[in-house]
Amino acid sequence: MSAKKPIRKAVFPVAGLGTRFLPATKAIPKELLPIVDRPLIQYAVDEAREAGIEQIIFVTGRGKTAIVEHFDIAYELESTMNERGKSLSALDDTRATPGDIITVRQQVPLGLGHAIWCARAIVGDEPFAIILPDELMVGEPGCMAQMVEAYNEVGGNLISVLEVPWDEVSSYGVIDPGATSGALTEVRGLVEKPPQDQAPSNKIISGRYILQPEVMRTLENQGKGAGGEIQLTDAMARMIGTQPFHAVTFAGRRFDCGSKLGFVEATLALALEREDIGAEVRLLAERLLRG
Repeated sequence: MSAKKPIRKAVFPVAGLGTRFLPATKAIPKELLPIVDRPLIQYAVDEAREAGIEQIIFVTGRGKTAIVEHFDIAYELESTMNERGKSLSALDDTRATPGDIITVRQQVPLGLGHAIWCARAIVGDEPFAIILPDELMVGEPGCMAQMVEAYNEVGGNLISVLEVPWDEVSSYGVIDPGATSGALTEVRGLVEKPPQDQAPSNKIISGRYILQPEVMRTLENQGKGAGGEIQLTDAMARMIGTQPFHAVTFAGRRFDCGSKLGFVEATLALALEREDIGAEVRLLAERLLRG
């Protein structure tokens, strides 16, 4: 068997308008909204770097240039902080090596599958990761690191899954599972938002993927699916049976930061775990709950 190509590139679809968070997202990209003091996109990029990914590919839209600026050097800010004797350590993770961040435009909002296809020239003939920043995955190691470890074992295509209560399955895409070995489950099919009594499993697809480059060819020839958009799930489903396809059950927690409730939950949960403010946040929350 030939050696597996390493996962060096990750695609981040960040072209969405963030309408659920208006008016906050009128001038600020949703991906830069902070969970405590770190933007959502920072958590996602840190997760990719931890997994050994070298090249960050942002699929952006109009008004999203601030995402790239976040990972640039801010000369005025840094020189002012230096003059005042302030530590720059808070900015360490925001500096990208030149050439490590690449952006492509998704000029028309035609869905997740189309957004991924927009990155085809940069992905080339390499397997690649996809990280949806809306889904904040918290674990040690991170979700993508767990997936890369699994990829090094089985190759092919992988998706991250989480088990949810059965009464929630109709809100998600779920897998039709085959044989299971530890955290790995063979994927026989993908079902989008099945009724509870027809769901093949309670393992939901959760915003992290490792895909072979052939998916780009599949997307290229694919018609529009649900909602008049080019769906990534449809393209992945067409690849099942032609290449190995596994799900990795993530050992960790997922916060749906695409919803206001999930965003508040993530903010509170991560604030409570902080060494610098956790104890005070707990007292604050208890005081608020007492009214």
